[in-house]
Amino acid sequence: MRVFLTGGSGYIGGATIGALLRHGHTVEALARNDRAAETVRALGAAPVPGGLGDLGVLNAAAARAEAVVHLAQAESGDEDLAAATAMQDGIGSGPYVHTGGTWVYGDTQGVADETAPWNPPSLVAWREPVEEAVLRRARQGGRPVLMQPGLLYGGENRLIDLFYTSPGKDAGAIPYIGTGENHWPLVHIDDIAELYVAALKAAPGAVYVGVGGVNPTAKDCALALSRSAGIDGKVVSISLEQARERMGPIADAFALDQQFTPARARAELGWVPTRTDPLAVLGRR
Repeated sequence: MRVFLTGGSGYIGGATIGALLRHGHTVEALARNDRAAETVRALGAAPVPGGLGDLGVLNAAAARAEAVVHLAQAESGDEDLAAATAMQDGIGSGPYVHTGGTWVYGDTQGVADETAPWNPPSLVAWREPVEEAVLRRARQGGRPVLMQPGLLYGGENRLIDLFYTSPGKDAGAIPYIGTGENHWPLVHIDDIAELYVAALKAAPGAVYVGVGGVNPTAKDCALALSRSAGIDGKVVSISLEQARERMGPIADAFALDQQFTPARARAELGWVPTRTDPLAVLGRR
């Protein structure tokens, strides 16, 4: 299958290109500059020059593809919806996989699934109208699929490294927010890449949380990160207010207490996460 992908030079994008190629697909990937083009070319994809604001480029690339995977992070809901609309117009009745995230559900009050009510922090509140519009295309003959990854780990660990490992290593202790008893719905980067491939065969309008099914506490994650940083056992509690000062609005997302099951993706797509010990990976030096 010919797949057009946005965000190919990013963290999820690189892993997803690799997974698509392993499954026999060919990939064109949006590349906003020469560096991104070099990255996706090295991964085995053909670069398509342009950015999310280049709606004509997106539409044309989607029109010559057989499926679209939208991974790139937009600057706003308006930009994301415009890009999604251009690509859905281009792909027509072919699969269109759109990326959201589990943070939109807020605190889950135990183990939840895709039927949980939404209660997003302000950081991701803009996603709801965009994703509703994307999924409505199923009523018009489209094949939209919404992917909602949990908190990613493995490989470069970008968010976790940026907000936890690097500053914690510099300070001599990895932070966690409050008591640290809130849970993180982790998923390994290689597992989520396989789920994106599996989603190409999903039914129109399907929604999947992309999680590993292992939901450790934030404090346990901090302890593991302290091992990887070479400061074994050195962690420190910070208040939500302190976290907001250090991290900005994303602190409210990291403070969420979320637990999810991947049961729907397992039942409908046959996707089974194979990385089931996130603390071992997070604690690896």
